[in-house]
Amino acid sequence: MKAQEIHEKADQVRDVLRYLNQFNQAIIVIHIDDELIDSPVFSSHIRDIAMLHAAGLKVVIVPGSKKRIDTILQNEGISWTTHNHVRIVPESALNLVKMATFDVSNTVMTHLAQEQLTAVIGNWVRARGLGVIDGVDYCTAGDVDKINLGSLETILEQKHIPIFPCIGWSGQGKPYNISSVRLATEIASMLKAQKLFFLTAGKSVTADSFSVPSSVILTDDGSIPSLDLDEASYVLEQTGSDEHTEETLSLIRQCVAACQNGVERAHIVNGETNGSLLTEIFSDNGSGTMVYTSNYGGIRSMTAEDIPSVLSLMQPFVEKGNLLPRTRPQLLATWQDYIVYEVDGGIKACAALHQYDSDPSQAEIAAVAVSEKFSSLGIGPKMINYLIDRARDRGLKNVFILTTKTSDWFEQFGFVPADIEGIPEERKSHWTPERNSKVYTLRF
Repeated sequence: MKAQEIHEKADQVRDVLRYLNQFNQAIIVIHIDDELIDSPVFSSHIRDIAMLHAAGLKVVIVPGSKKRIDTILQNEGISWTTHNHVRIVPESALNLVKMATFDVSNTVMTHLAQEQLTAVIGNWVRARGLGVIDGVDYCTAGDVDKINLGSLETILEQKHIPIFPCIGWSGQGKPYNISSVRLATEIASMLKAQKLFFLTAGKSVTADSFSVPSSVILTDDGSIPSLDLDEASYVLEQTGSDEHTEETLSLIRQCVAACQNGVERAHIVNGETNGSLLTEIFSDNGSGTMVYTSNYGGIRSMTAEDIPSVLSLMQPFVEKGNLLPRTRPQLLATWQDYIVYEVDGGIKACAALHQYDSDPSQAEIAAVAVSEKFSSLGIGPKMINYLIDRARDRGLKNVFILTTKTSDWFEQFGFVPADIEGIPEERKSHWTPERNSKVYTLRF
């Protein structure tokens, strides 16, 4: 196996171990679209959930029941209406709705039992009827009033998996049908869960269907890996609602609501892809779209503790001849010149702005390295622009770079060819004809 392949595999393992440590004993709430239950990948998702449970995560499952309720009501010849995405059925049909929701929950429980897991279906939800709103009688439709957190926490401590049918009961024992998506959001919020997942039947958030601000990082295929709350609000405000986007916009609204009420992160994941749940949890790029409050990632100043990670990040670029080798003593002497791009505690990019005593009016942008997995996400340009702004703030007259292979890339920022004689003497003394690095400068 080549050294580069070993390096990449080691990075993948490091990512998994880092996330296992971060989410050990974390509570995660998973909403499963019931269209997935009959799909070929459903058993794989259950197996993945079993692996999460074995790894120490506390799992709560809220299965959707829309498809099953539709089928049962149609078979019985019972019609229904919807208003504001809420199903309205007569009280005479509520027992059929209850049967459908518990049928789906039992199916999930059976699959978990096949993985040697104990699941519990319970009536932990107190509900209240929606009543009449703007003249519309919502009949048997309700909303969450309260969750029996004591019982739920006991079940989680016993290492069982709670399953929530989308039915709640009033204080007088009257049942109401609740939106399973809304129920998942409320449960996650009341538990202050670390993560809320919407495992969907094919839904995803992409730039070709949704309006996104310029700050959002996109993958090569136009997918949106993450949105902070401001960015998610922008998507909701600027994207037109139609048949194609409305259900996904509704999920984004629930993600925002969950994060505003104490959930650290909420995710929309395409459940039609095998392994998408694990990938979303244990890899930096994930497989879906994450809405988050803070502490996910971004540019920050480097610390001395980052040096081992930065050296590891640089090594593939040194081997390719794109970067000059650095040593730990060198970084210890200059770490305050560096910035890094951090994602969940992992260093994914670095760059430095070096000033020299012989000419402090200019500075060198150097040691630019971006992890291969993040190279297509626009992080490199963000790092360069950050350092350019830092140089401007310091009142410098220009910045320069020395490169052998990336001149085209730097030209997009306005860098132009320059003479080696124009750079500070300390830096010029390290230039060699053998490497023959080209000088490019950007004047302010």
